[in-house]
Amino acid sequence: MSKFKDTFEAYDWDTLVNEIYSFTSFDVKNVLVKEKITLEDFKVLISPAAKPFIEHMAQRSNGLTKKRFGNTMQMYIPMYLSNECQNICTYCGFSMINKIRRKTLSDKEIIEEVAHIKRLGYDHILLVTGEANRTVGVSYLKNAIALIREHFSNISIEVQPLDEEEYKTLIQEGLYAVLVYQETYHKATYKTHHPKGKKSNFDYRLNTPDRLGKAGIHKIGLGALFGLEDWRVDSFYTALHLKYLQKTYWKTKYSISFPRLRPHQGEVQPKVEMTDSDLVQLICAYRLLDEDVELSMSTRESEIFRNNIINLGITSISAESKTNPGGYTVDPESLEQFEISDERSTDEIKKMIQSQGYEVIWKDWDRSYSSFL
Repeated sequence: MSKFKDTFEAYDWDTLVNEIYSFTSFDVKNVLVKEKITLEDFKVLISPAAKPFIEHMAQRSNGLTKKRFGNTMQMYIPMYLSNECQNICTYCGFSMINKIRRKTLSDKEIIEEVAHIKRLGYDHILLVTGEANRTVGVSYLKNAIALIREHFSNISIEVQPLDEEEYKTLIQEGLYAVLVYQETYHKATYKTHHPKGKKSNFDYRLNTPDRLGKAGIHKIGLGALFGLEDWRVDSFYTALHLKYLQKTYWKTKYSISFPRLRPHQGEVQPKVEMTDSDLVQLICAYRLLDEDVELSMSTRESEIFRNNIINLGITSISAESKTNPGGYTVDPESLEQFEISDERSTDEIKKMIQSQGYEVIWKDWDRSYSSFL
């Protein structure tokens, strides 16, 4: 039975570090003249040696993105259903050891939040919970999807990893996409930041996209949490994961997200800083590697950064996000998972996107496109 774990174990973290940091400008120039970028080339494009070539990468990234997605930008919004969690994660405000008021939305509260979100214009929603199987397990998620599916074209979730059959159950209810981030692909560092709870099982989380692919999910979202480890090596493993999944589950669509550590209820500080220019370099490198993958940017990033990243390869952006359960109308004072940086309204973000010559898309391109066929 195919599993990414087999591919993952064929690579060594320290060896990758040495490779990525040994490239020269000569290597970068040789890669940038290629029409087709490989995983080996991707290593070069995320290396320190590629930093002086960001402008060239950005121009090429812009052209590839417009070729595939046109002048469009998808907008989505997260809705937090619960901050209850059975894991200890050092970087997360929902961590079990944090003494906070826990809240899980009732059916009535879910509908109230949805009504507010629909008034903002959204047709694509991301449901988010802490990882608490007993409180917000499959039955709770199944009920939540059933409650809201008539209101949205696309329903995605970012919750605890599930078994294949559990994903199949949610897909039958109308689940469209699942975001599951490995956080870091460095096993020892992963264990340090996840000392207790089901999330501490590195291999189970690593093989989650395999279970999703086998279950027949329409889209899988991948990513690493930048700050826990060397972002360059984590990004290579994410790209390796992406290419494995595309080959193995070729009917499924994929997206990549770029979360950087943000202030939260814990005290962990980034081990490795990822600067704004580093993030621009990475976004462009992903686009050069794959012109079809969706690249998503959240409100973790600042207004200025998000304004300037619109035309560099990003295809999906959130706005007006609340990272606490009931944050839109029901319980605005409940604890946030992390602080957002860009607090502008949906309308402000929409106008910013339009001012740069882009059309706002409120639901997934694939389904929008299929309606014209």
